[in-house]
Amino acid sequence: MRYVSTRGETPPLGFSDAVAAGLAPDGGLFVPERLPDFGGELADLRDLPYAELSFRFLRRFATDIPEAELRELVARSYAHFDRPEVAPLRQLASHLHVLELFHGPTLAFKDIALQLLGNLYQRQCALRGETLNVLGATSGDTGAAAIHGLMGRPGVAIFILYPDGRVSPLQERQMACTGEANVYALAVDGSFDDAQRVLKEIFGDGAFRVRHRLSAVNSINIARVLAQCVYYLHAWLRLPADQQAEAIFVVPTGNFGNVLAGWMLQKMGVPIRGFRVATNQNDLLHRLFTTGEYRVGEVRPSLAPSMDIQVASNFERFLYYSCGSDGSQVRHVMAELRTTGVHRFKDFERDTFTSSRCEDSEIRSIIADVHRSHGYVVDPHTACAFKDLDPNQPSVVLATASPAKFPDTIEAAIGLHPTHPSLEALKRRSLKSHKIVADAAAIRGFIEPRAV
Repeated sequence: MRYVSTRGETPPLGFSDAVAAGLAPDGGLFVPERLPDFGGELADLRDLPYAELSFRFLRRFATDIPEAELRELVARSYAHFDRPEVAPLRQLASHLHVLELFHGPTLAFKDIALQLLGNLYQRQCALRGETLNVLGATSGDTGAAAIHGLMGRPGVAIFILYPDGRVSPLQERQMACTGEANVYALAVDGSFDDAQRVLKEIFGDGAFRVRHRLSAVNSINIARVLAQCVYYLHAWLRLPADQQAEAIFVVPTGNFGNVLAGWMLQKMGVPIRGFRVATNQNDLLHRLFTTGEYRVGEVRPSLAPSMDIQVASNFERFLYYSCGSDGSQVRHVMAELRTTGVHRFKDFERDTFTSSRCEDSEIRSIIADVHRSHGYVVDPHTACAFKDLDPNQPSVVLATASPAKFPDTIEAAIGLHPTHPSLEALKRRSLKSHKIVADAAAIRGFIEPRAV
């Protein structure tokens, strides 16, 4: 399997090289040259444990890794989740299921991909005798999960940019209280979109990128999207047989990476009925799917900070497949968005996607309603997915983070103060972050003396 850039101006790479590069040199995102068809294999996959299912899926993509080595690497990636199912599917009502994706080391869905990515990076360093400097931007959970996938690993340094004051206190502590020498948490003056913009500018500096062997840990890395496809497959296989054909997945999302993984799996022959994109008050994607217009706006800080995004990076992959894998058309649209911040689409799978928008003022009442109706506690991001659900439509809500990461919001909503031992331990550690301006030169200057 080879990987090509969405912008069509980078030679194809193998899986390991595409993972190591992260962002393509032409500024595009790597995608598989073709999507395999799993439609004829579903019956054989139905009862597999999560790690084995993940191996069976990923072996079609990671074709440059020997199968025995890949199986061991995948098994190791899911050995430290606090549930043997990794991503348990819970039934709340006859037509309503919740897919719990927060049982990893940092209690967020990003762990499912980033534990795997950490092991892929370690393999590469050992195999090639090279060091690697990993750079990422986060709106909250990605940074913590990336750090916990890479901290303490030999030959790797990790630099995470996050918007200063715009992540939850516990999210910040997960990034800045590890005590590991190879971890650098950079509190950027600005929004997540500012951090993401700077990250892309740094990756666009070819000389700096090559000199320091930079790799991207954001959902722009193709390994993350492929790893996330697996939990959609895992959930769909465990739905009641009479609901599989009609079930939709309801996905809290800001950067489009989470829902993109499900959509790509649908294109691989898994008959998922559709997807509901659930946004918070930063509703770029809701506006896109209701009006056809992609228009970048101002970020409004919210109670669901991991979705405080107005530039959805992974939309470029969706665009690539939607325009017939035409890199020149992708370049045209992305150039228009870069210069004007606006593009109007004529048509794109309106039968597959619906969307919703949730204001901050609604989040606490939704948390209370879900708790009252189902005896279940959801975090603020997952709460956005419960807005206006059709009780007669088979639905799988993706629960993206543990409520324990947002105790103040939960307590204000239902009077309970959720906790988790790993988070309580963080409160006793000193916080070490580095405040920095959202400027590529400043961040390059920070990385330069600390890169491995």
